[in-house]
Amino acid sequence: MIWLPTGFRARLIITFTLVAVTASALVATIGFELAKAALIKRAEDSAVDLVTRQLNQISFPIGRLRPGEAEPGTRELTNLSQALDGPGRSVVLEYGRLTHTDGPMTMNDVPNELHGRAKQSIVTQRKELRGELWLIVGAEVHRETAEAPEATGLRAFVFFPLRNDESQLATLRATLAQGGAAVVLIALVVAVLSARQVLLPVRRLSAAAQALGQGRLDTRLPVHGQDELAELTSRFNDAAAALELSVSELRSLEAMSRRFVADVSHELRTPLTAMTAVADMLSEEADRLPPAPAEAVRLVLHEIERLRELVEHLIEVSRFDAGTATLNLEPVNVSDAIQECLEVRGWSEQVQVSSSRSLTVTLDLSRFDVIVANLVGNAIKHGGPPVKVSARATQNGLEVKVRDHGQGIPAAAMPYVFDRFYKAGAGRSRSQGSGLGLAIARANVHLHGGTISVRAQSPGTLFTVWLPHA
Repeated sequence: MIWLPTGFRARLIITFTLVAVTASALVATIGFELAKAALIKRAEDSAVDLVTRQLNQISFPIGRLRPGEAEPGTRELTNLSQALDGPGRSVVLEYGRLTHTDGPMTMNDVPNELHGRAKQSIVTQRKELRGELWLIVGAEVHRETAEAPEATGLRAFVFFPLRNDESQLATLRATLAQGGAAVVLIALVVAVLSARQVLLPVRRLSAAAQALGQGRLDTRLPVHGQDELAELTSRFNDAAAALELSVSELRSLEAMSRRFVADVSHELRTPLTAMTAVADMLSEEADRLPPAPAEAVRLVLHEIERLRELVEHLIEVSRFDAGTATLNLEPVNVSDAIQECLEVRGWSEQVQVSSSRSLTVTLDLSRFDVIVANLVGNAIKHGGPPVKVSARATQNGLEVKVRDHGQGIPAAAMPYVFDRFYKAGAGRSRSQGSGLGLAIARANVHLHGGTISVRAQSPGTLFTVWLPHA
């Protein structure tokens, strides 16, 4: 699997370094080729100049002889060869049937193409012979006449070794490689520093965005310069200011809403108290009334009870929203607390309790009572018998389970059962209950630092509460 960099800093450094490497390699290659061409050109010019000068100094007669001229022999060719010879060179002379060599090279080492072109003018060719690179200069000597220069048949081939030039090129290549490595290293350092400088505003923006996400809405960044990052910083500050204003307005509206709910709930308590007193009197007389008035009285009593429960729940919710809900921790016998919760509400006959009589945990008794009451009440009203409550000590807390054996909660409703005023199914919109019981139970569990969850069973539904040791 090929690893690809994902961070902007890594990509910036890699891109910068690749550009530097490419530019360095390109410059080094071009420089090396230019130096190589210049070195070869200098070697060729020097060799051609030497050969031309020595051939122009020939004094013995060659070619078509004039009256009184004697044909050159081995001695003349030897003298010419010595004049053309030098350190490391090799000379091959050809004149008719005479051949003279001075050095390791022979006519067999002269390329055919060069041999043929040497008839026309002085020519050069580079060729590797016997593991070494040579510059071969070939030329045929022409004799000046009154009409035109005439070919003499004397050809000279001088082999110039290029080992010194190759050594210079190798040194140049190593120097360029070292320089390129230094350039790449410098480019890498510059890329790291540049990336750090370029990404510093981005990191500041990231930290500021994180601070905003954590609720520090007064976070602002200083604006430096007039580039794109400065403009982005300015836009961020504007957005943060607008967000702070919007959140302040929302918090103000939320606080007003909580106060309104709390005020209304408290104001409703007084008439509810009077209505409850009257309802108690009507309840005693309902059995002696005619059927129709008796049914109306029972309906009124039922709705008064629902209204009372709703108001109590709204008051409890307003305490949590206002942040005034507190814990009054004390050692509590869990089994006794559950039994008392059920007896007060008349549910003892409908619920099976499984708990150790000696199980004692430090918690808020009143809030634990609300948790159990809401979960058991929900199981009785909306589930099916038998309803079972179990409590046991765990390694680091208390676990309470409430299960019913009814039809269960629809899978689509599971994520929302703890939401306020949520009732699973349209048919439950007018069912008994405020729709706040499970939300209040969860709030009390969280106030203890615990967790609450719901899981479908076959049949029924299981609620699990975990409260940590205080």
